[in-house]
Amino acid sequence: MTTTRFPAAGTNGINGIKALRDGVRGPVLLPGDEGYDDALAGFQTASRHRPALVVGAEETADVRAAVGFAAARGLPVAVQATGHGLSVVADGGVLIVARRMREVRVDARARTAWFGAGVVWGQVVEAAAPHGLAPLSGSAAGVGAVSYTLGGGIGLLARQFGYAADQVRGAEIVTADGASRYVTAQSDPELFWALRGAGHNFGVVTGLEVNLVPVDRVFGGGLYFEGALVEDVLRTYAGWSTAVPEEMTSSVGLIAYPDLPQLPAALRGRYAAHVRIAFNGDAAEGERLVAPLRAIGPRLVDDLGELPYSEGESIYKDPPFPHAYTGTNAMLRELDPAALGAVRELTGPDRPLMTVVDLRHLGGALSREPAVASAVGNRDARYILRVITMLDGPDDIEQARRTQERVLEVLAPWTTGSSLPFLYGDGERAGEEQTRTGYAPDAYRRLRELKARLDPANLFRFNRNISPAPAPASPAPAPTPTPRNAASHI
Repeated sequence: MTTTRFPAAGTNGINGIKALRDGVRGPVLLPGDEGYDDALAGFQTASRHRPALVVGAEETADVRAAVGFAAARGLPVAVQATGHGLSVVADGGVLIVARRMREVRVDARARTAWFGAGVVWGQVVEAAAPHGLAPLSGSAAGVGAVSYTLGGGIGLLARQFGYAADQVRGAEIVTADGASRYVTAQSDPELFWALRGAGHNFGVVTGLEVNLVPVDRVFGGGLYFEGALVEDVLRTYAGWSTAVPEEMTSSVGLIAYPDLPQLPAALRGRYAAHVRIAFNGDAAEGERLVAPLRAIGPRLVDDLGELPYSEGESIYKDPPFPHAYTGTNAMLRELDPAALGAVRELTGPDRPLMTVVDLRHLGGALSREPAVASAVGNRDARYILRVITMLDGPDDIEQARRTQERVLEVLAPWTTGSSLPFLYGDGERAGEEQTRTGYAPDAYRRLRELKARLDPANLFRFNRNISPAPAPASPAPAPTPTPRNAASHI
């Protein structure tokens, strides 16, 4: 895509930018301005947006002004909060940086929370905890809550409570016409359905209202097994996970830990299987349920126990610092031991690039449509297998792609589709064919038709894009009858 350049003067150039700056509370930055590079920084360091204009939104009015400015000039719009899930680089256009929109409100009586577009999960967890409540947050406290939820959101207790998107009560969104509206199941059923699963394809979501669940403590933590036991861990986990109750949400990570002083001594420089447990129930019952896993063999680390939900981030121990990575995934209808063995061989510690395999158990409430249906797809999947490759530089990208493509080929016979929020990088290269894998065919058709109505110019395309459906073809004109006295009849 060609980078957008603003003209030197005129209504669409400097004067227009001055008017925008005068009309918003947050900063408006051009390339070369002080603060421009800092505004683009995010958790994902492998790539960075390259917009022609940055608007650091502080409130919904700023977003409306930015979208109106872009729409009037035919410029595409991108949104960034934390930059965790950056998959498509904005080359030109307008980037709305939402990190200043950090309002969180909890209504303990209604068991709901409202949060703005720049809020991270740690803020919502902290605000809800004093009331004995919790959001359907994910494994890392620093992930943006709005984008996570719009993509579906597979949280710590997802098997019991479903996708985070299933708990959305309302969304404030600025659409391509620059209007702000509050969308609920009653006010706009079709857009409400689409937002829960299709992300920012239909506008800039500036805030969400979600249900909270009555959870304040869980039985959780991790079991770490040495590399020699990885095959036993995967085999045991495949059988064990088919029999556990919905209150148990778990996963397995295969990780070659670097030899770094900030890691536990038992893990430094080791290849290990990390079994993650989050059980919403009595600790004694949790101990009984995990006994078959402990029986696999000795653990390098075993920190299972009861803990506050507010410490749930400690279950996965995701790295909290920005770094470069690329990733893909396959949603699976079942686990095949031979296929898992092949994945382990493709991604093991002897490979030149550090690759993390993350196998998560789905099913339970994730497999059921909520009372108000959403666009979230692949609910028939029972597992999701993610492959995340760490990058030391741009030369690693092609090698990472080859490894990930081979993993997907191995898993193809059991694959139902993809989880779009867990696709990192390569968005332009993969294109819309990959986006289709996140939805059922009928849902994808509905999304394209809605896109054609709300954003026919595809203003919001710097994402796992859903392109507008083409306009229906006009019927061919009826043939003109030939007069009886035409020459052919003489």
